Amino acid sequence: MKVSKRIKSNLEAIEKDRVYTAEEAIDLVKKTATTKFTGSVEVHLKTAIDAKKTDQAIRGAVTLPHGTGKTKKIAAFVTEGKEAEAKAAGAEIVGGEELIKKIKETEKTDFDVAVAEPAMMPKLATIAKILGTRGIMPNPKTGTVSENITTAIAEIAGGKVNFKNDNSGNVHQVIGKTDFDNTKILENLKKFMEALHASKPSAVKKNFITTATMNATMGPGIRFKI
Repeated sequence: MKVSKRIKSNLEAIEKDRVYTAEEAIDLVKKTATTKFTGSVEVHLKTAIDAKKTDQAIRGAVTLPHGTGKTKKIAAFVTEGKEAEAKAAGAEIVGGEELIKKIKETEKTDFDVAVAEPAMMPKLATIAKILGTRGIMPNPKTGTVSENITTAIAEIAGGKVNFKNDNSGNVHQVIGKTDFDNTKILENLKKFMEALHASKPSAVKKNFITTATMNATMGPGIRFKI
C-alpha cells in the first residue's frame, strides 16, 4: 500500500514505542496536523470496563474551559410558552409536539444535540429510537433534561460536552482545535480527564484507563501518560 508523503512524514515524527507526556503529545499533535483545514484535537481512551454489562457503562458531561472550537446546533423540546426563551438561550431548533411529529415523519435530525424539559420526555418516546441510535436522545445524566431549559442550552453552547463509552469500552472526545494554544488544550484535557475519572463505574476495581492516545484530525495516534 502506497503511503503519502504527508502520512510518512507524520509517522516519522513519532517514536513508535514511546509514551509521551501530555504536553509532548500536544506538541506532536500540532506538528502532525497537516490537513488543509483546521482540524480537531481528539483523545481516545481504552478503558477496563466490560461494555456488555450495564453497571459498567460510562456516561457523563463536562464543561471544557475553552470549549471544543465547534459550534453545536441545538434542538430544544419545550412546553408551550418556552419557545422564545429557548431560542434566546442559543437553541436553533425549538418546538414541542409539532417538532416531534415532524421528526417522526421525516426521520431527519438536523442538529447536533437535543435538550428537553422533563414534561416533554414522555412525548419523545415516539422518536426515542431515532434519537437514541444517533446518540442525541436527551438524558438527565448528561444534563440535557432540565426544568431550567435556558441554563441547559447556555451550558452546551458555552462548551459543555457529553461523553460515553462505545461498544468496545473506549471513550472518544474532542478537546479543542489544532490552532488552540497548547495551554488551552492541556486545560481542556485535564478537565475532561477529571470528569471521566469521576464517572468510573464502581464495579471496575482494576486500572480504569489502560491506554490513552491523542491525534489531530486525520493525524497519527500519539500515546501519552494519563
